[in-house]
Amino acid sequence: MEQKKVRIGFIGTGSIAHAHMRAYLKRTDIEITALCDIVPGKAEAFAKEFCIENCTFYESHEKMLDTEVLDAVSVCTYNAQHAAPTIYALNKGVNVLCEKPFSVTLDEAADMMRAEKASGKILSIGFQPRFDRNMKKIKEIVESGELGKVYYIQTGGGRRRGIPCNNTRLSFIDKETAGVGALGDIGCYSLDMVLNAIGYPTPVTVSGFVTDYFGKDPETYRYTGNDAELLANKFSVDDFSGAFIRLEGGVVIDFRIAWAMNINTPGDTIILGTKAGLRIPSTDCWNGTVGGEMTIYRHCAGSAVEYKIPLEKDDPKDGSLWDRKIGSFVEAVKNGTPSPIPSEQILKNQAIIDGIVRSAACGREVEIVMPEI
Repeated sequence: MEQKKVRIGFIGTGSIAHAHMRAYLKRTDIEITALCDIVPGKAEAFAKEFCIENCTFYESHEKMLDTEVLDAVSVCTYNAQHAAPTIYALNKGVNVLCEKPFSVTLDEAADMMRAEKASGKILSIGFQPRFDRNMKKIKEIVESGELGKVYYIQTGGGRRRGIPCNNTRLSFIDKETAGVGALGDIGCYSLDMVLNAIGYPTPVTVSGFVTDYFGKDPETYRYTGNDAELLANKFSVDDFSGAFIRLEGGVVIDFRIAWAMNINTPGDTIILGTKAGLRIPSTDCWNGTVGGEMTIYRHCAGSAVEYKIPLEKDDPKDGSLWDRKIGSFVEAVKNGTPSPIPSEQILKNQAIIDGIVRSAACGREVEIVMPEI
């Protein structure tokens, strides 16, 4: 007897949806049955690009979810539109894979989690770097006890010039659609790398700041072939963010992330413990893995020693990070197992992002109060 396929719908068919679709189409246990996009004709063009047949198209996620019988949806909308379709889908008893960042505000993320809890369905957040072998190695090193008690972390990353926009792609830089800039786009990944490694302790306070010097400067775009004045005038989010974050258990995080800056990197990730320290080389552009062999520093019999952690190569049969993200979600839906990227963890990630934005706005340290779910 042939196993019933998992019925998948898409809410949003923009650029990030392409990565989802490529991964879904490598599987034989799913069928794409419905596509939704608020832009007329966009969902149809998306289906044609991927040769999707026997699919129904909608311009409203409510209409799609009211009409279709779906097992799961990928929410691939603008950041500012993550919450509404996710909540609606969960209320309809449909499992959700929501792209990162979780949302724009902590309150939105909490409402999404409340809908998840009430529905009994899965809400997974799109953090594919979790599936990288070297990312997993960072967590294994910390959990092994090799570093001792972790007390200080420096992390971040970014690009010298890498604001994700052009004349027709403005959703990343417009506050109305993006909500946040570099902080939500790649900053959430950097935070997840270290928070996941140390067990996601609850954030307590944040002192943060954000800037938009490059995004609002036409010279940033002058040599890209785009309308420099248009992009500079439209830019209304952060292109650089930094923060000092205190966590429960006495751990502090020194964090910085950038879409544009006048340096090649804001620094390697460093995890300091009472027994040893770990250096994780940065990448030229945040890409979901580490930039080279990691190094552990410690003292042995009075001598300073250090040793390398060789990079692990992914097994081609496991597919790309996107394949693994989509695959883990589909398997959880099929088997009724827990979310592969638990929302209760990413809620803390969102709380830090929310805290950085609030702190920057008021110019002082702010307290983080985790909501009741």
